[in-house]
This record gives sequence, structure tokens and C-alpha cells, in this order.
Amino acid sequence: MRADARRNRDRILEAARDAVAERGADAPMELIARRAGVGVGTLYRRFPDRGLLLAALAEQYVHELTDALDQAVADEPDALAAIRAFIVHSVEKSRGAIAAALADTSAPEARQALIRRLDDLVRRAQADGAMRSDVGTGDLMELLNVFACHPGVVPERFLPLLLDGLAAT
Repeated sequence: MRADARRNRDRILEAARDAVAERGADAPMELIARRAGVGVGTLYRRFPDRGLLLAALAEQYVHELTDALDQAVADEPDALAAIRAFIVHSVEKSRGAIAAALADTSAPEARQALIRRLDDLVRRAQADGAMRSDVGTGDLMELLNVFACHPGVVPERFLPLLLDGLAAT
């Protein structure tokens, strides 16, 4: 990909992320193009339909979550602390809006890679005796789903309580 085409793609994805976070998955393509500083034709040449744009956005989002997981592992003293930091990072309001908008959009390979990495971390926390053995990666994914994709369903003040509940007694 040429450098200018890559820049346009990056600007389109950034604008799409903001527009989708604000207006949902049906954000107008014209709005996205305008915010990216490109013409609508350029947007449609790169992403011929909304589904392809949302798929690219979902893939980028999952890669960002994977990077956040890696950063939490690097920054935190143990596996359970890394899990907690990753979940808190992932459910921040700015990420929650985009997660909610992309809930029905899949990035299967990137998502499975993220789940495998999180699963490794869960197993490590359990092997260390820090995390309850009856809590699995699927439970954490549900926790992320509730707080990131459906903000307001459970009061935000419950997140620390639920995270405290991960610890082995």
C-alpha cells in the first residue's frame, strides 16, 4: 500500500471510530469521509460498503485490546493484577461506546488470539493461587461484554466489587 493510501486508511478508521462511538454503527459514511478529510469516493474505494469498514474497525479494536493486555502484563506485578488492569482499561467509557457499536461485528482471528492470550493469563493467575479456580476466560469475556458493550446495565461502581471477587480466598 502506498504511503498516502495508508495515511488515508488510517484517517478513515480514526474518523470511523469516533463517528461510530458517537452515533453507532449506522454513522453516515459522508460524516466519516468529512472527518477523515477525504472524499466520499476515496472512502468507498477503500471500503466499498459499511460492513467492510466496520470489520476493519473491529479488527483494529481487537488488536488494540491485545496491545492493552500485553501492556498490562508488562506493567503489573502478577497475572491477577494484569487481568484487573486490562479489564478496567477495556471498559473505560471511550472504549465502551465503540465496543457496543461493534458488538455484532466480528474479527474472528484477532478475537481468538486475544482470548487465547487472556486464557493463558487466567491459567497463570490460577496456578499462582491468586485467582479463583471456578472463574474462566469466558466469565471475563462476559464481564467485558456487560461493562463495555452494555454500559449502564450494571452500575459502574460494581466493577471493582466484581474484580475483587476474582481473587482466591
